[in-house]
Amino acid sequence: MLEITKSFGFEAAHFQPAAPEGHPNRRVHGHSFVAEVTLAGQASSSMGMIRDFEDVERALMRVRDMLDHQLLNDIPALKVPTLEHLARFIFDAVKGGLPETVRVTVRRPALGQSCTYAPG
Repeated sequence: MLEITKSFGFEAAHFQPAAPEGHPNRRVHGHSFVAEVTLAGQASSSMGMIRDFEDVERALMRVRDMLDHQLLNDIPALKVPTLEHLARFIFDAVKGGLPETVRVTVRRPALGQSCTYAPG
C-alpha cells in the first residue's frame, strides 16, 4: 500500500456560538488553516502512481475555493465550524472525486492545533 499527500492553505473566519458567554471564541475571529489530504492505494501499472497530482490539485482547489476568505459559519454543510467538523467536511468534499482519499488533517499552525479525520 502506498500513500500520497497534498496540502493546501486557506484563511477563514468563524465563531463558536455554543462557547460560554464571554469566551473569546464566541466572537468572530480568523485563522490560517492548512489541510492535508492523503490518498492510499497501489500504483497503477500504466501510470506508476496512485493518482496524478494534477488531478488531486484540481479537486483540492475546488474545496479551497469554498473555504478561503469565508465565514465558515455561513457554510450550511459545515454545521458548527470546529476543527473536527472541518476535517470531516473536507474529507466528504474530496472523497467523491478522489475515492482513494483515506485521511484529512486540518491544522492551525499558529496555535499548534490539528485534527485528523480517517473513517474507520
